[in-house]
This record gives sequence, C-alpha cells and structure tokens, in this order.
Amino acid sequence: MRKNIVAGNWKMNTTLEEGVELANEINGLLKGKKANCDVVICVPFTHLVAVKGVIDEGVMGLGAENCSEHEKGAYTGEVSAAMVKSTGADHVILGHSERRQYFGENNEQLLAKTKLALANGLTPIFCVGEVLEERENGSFNEVVKGQVEALFSLEPADFAKIIIAYEPVWAIGTGKTATAEQAQDMHAHIRSVIAEKYGKELADNTSILYGGSCKPTNAKELFAKPDVDGGLIGGAALKADSFMGIIEAFD
Repeated sequence: MRKNIVAGNWKMNTTLEEGVELANEINGLLKGKKANCDVVICVPFTHLVAVKGVIDEGVMGLGAENCSEHEKGAYTGEVSAAMVKSTGADHVILGHSERRQYFGENNEQLLAKTKLALANGLTPIFCVGEVLEERENGSFNEVVKGQVEALFSLEPADFAKIIIAYEPVWAIGTGKTATAEQAQDMHAHIRSVIAEKYGKELADNTSILYGGSCKPTNAKELFAKPDVDGGLIGGAALKADSFMGIIEAFD
C-alpha cells in the first residue's frame, strides 16, 4: 500500500545553526502528535550530520537535496550517494527542476544518480515536471512521460523503492499553483505511464507527491485527490508552523 508523504526541500537556505534549530522545532512539534503521513526533511549537505543528531528516527526521515552520478573519485566539490548515506540520511532528492534547469542535468545522469542512490540504500525522491512553455503548447504529458521513462531500465524491485514528485515548474516560486484538478490529472497520467511498464499493482503502490507552491491553505484540497499522495514542499518547509500546517492536511 502506498504511503502518504510530506517532504521538505530546504534548498540553499539556512545556516547550520538555523537549520538545526528549525529541525529541532519541527521534531518537537511532531513528537507531540501522531502524523497521518510520513515526514521527511531534505537539507543542505552541510547540515545532514547535525540535523540527524536532533531528530527522532521514528518521527521523521532525513534526506539530501542531491548526490553525484559518480561513485567516488576526482570530482572536487561533489558528494556521493555513499557519503550521503554515511551521514545517517535515508532519502535523496534527484532531478529537481532547478538541477535540470540551472545545472543541465539530463536523463542519463539522473538514471546514474538513481542507481547509486538505490545501491547505497537511499530512497530517491525523483522529480519530474514541465515548464510554462510545455504546459501552454500542450506537450506536458509527453514531456513528463519521457522524464519518468528515463528510469525504465530499472528492475521492478528497484523502481518500487522510488518516490515520484511532480513539479509543475511554472508553479514553483511564482505564486501560481496548479489547480487540484490539474495536479490530479498529471498524477493519474504518471501512474498510468508506470502501469504500462511495470503493471498496475506496482503503479498503485508508488507514492506520487505534488511539488509546486503547496501551502497550508491549499494542501487539504490537493491531498484529497485520489492520486496525490502528499507534497514536496519548498518555501513553506522553512517555517515549522507552515510545514506542520501541510502535514496536518492529512487528518
């Protein structure tokens, strides 16, 4: 049975001290109640070890925001999947629209990253999504299908370990939000693409998160849709109260 998940993506925000304080605050709020979803916070590499020290394992998971497509070696400034795992993290965001857009990450690199993440026992949160031009010219279903299919050389048992996050890129940081109906349509489309390759059972068990300006005010409507299994949260994850407001949308 697929899980409901709320994952925070802090991006390049917070100093180490601020990040530890935020993680501690979220952890404290979660300890006081039973969340009806899994919670993960994905933090900058520099924060992983310290944040791991202040969160409770049974309360939330910890993730990195990226990892290298290389196993190890002369890649100055890169961080490998094995390094991420060694910090105590259990998740990693891969293929975020910002990585695709600003750093030119392509399907081949993202497949290599996904394989290394899985080999090191990390759960990939694999991001897909279309830009405004693709939404407006009607190619968005094909674009997203191609991004999902980049992983289709994986064995079913490996694909089953992946969380998909759909990001309408035109709705990230713009204040625009896909309607709940648009989100549902794309999530159902993604699930059907997975089902064509791996079968209905695996597709039905895949968690698909929505990642595009999700806030406490719209989370309940989004999460009520049958194929929306939670959110990958950006700005609203940087304040404990707004992040908790989204988690509490699963009542």
